[in-house]
Amino acid sequence: MKLKAQIMDEAALNRALMRIAHEIAEHNRGAENVLLVGVRRRGEPIARRIAANIRKIEDREVPCGSIDIAWYRDDLSRVTELPALRRTELPFDVNDRDVVLVDDVIYTGRTARAAIEALFTCGRPRSIQLAVLVDRGHRELPIRPDYVGKNLPTSRTELVEVRLPEYDGETGVFLMDTAEE
Repeated sequence: MKLKAQIMDEAALNRALMRIAHEIAEHNRGAENVLLVGVRRRGEPIARRIAANIRKIEDREVPCGSIDIAWYRDDLSRVTELPALRRTELPFDVNDRDVVLVDDVIYTGRTARAAIEALFTCGRPRSIQLAVLVDRGHRELPIRPDYVGKNLPTSRTELVEVRLPEYDGETGVFLMDTAEE
């Protein structure tokens, strides 16, 4: 893969997450009934950052958890026979709550669909909203995020790579070219 461009640096990423936090608080008329659930893996730290931003805005703790979608993927047999299982950590009841699923990038919509399905096995939320840092287009399912940090039209030969210090030692969003030369 070849680096094409840096799309967001740390400051731009932080501004986008603060904007998403404001939009979540505004849409839900505060954060009293809101739960944040990060899609494992990079959705987790993004959800925690959004929760910290909402705490600054609303002076209220927003419960934050994570969900593993490995068993809910529709391409499971194509990916691997034994998916790597990570724990779902929802230290709260999702019933009758406004759950915001958080992920780094939305592409086809299949990850979001799997996350919704996994969430329904844990209870019946009042609403499910979707927040993503980057929307790169090319949807295959009728799924649209409610909160988007950056819309980034891409080609199918490009990859959007979100780098976070928890996993990558740096912060930013990068556009990579996967096409053969």
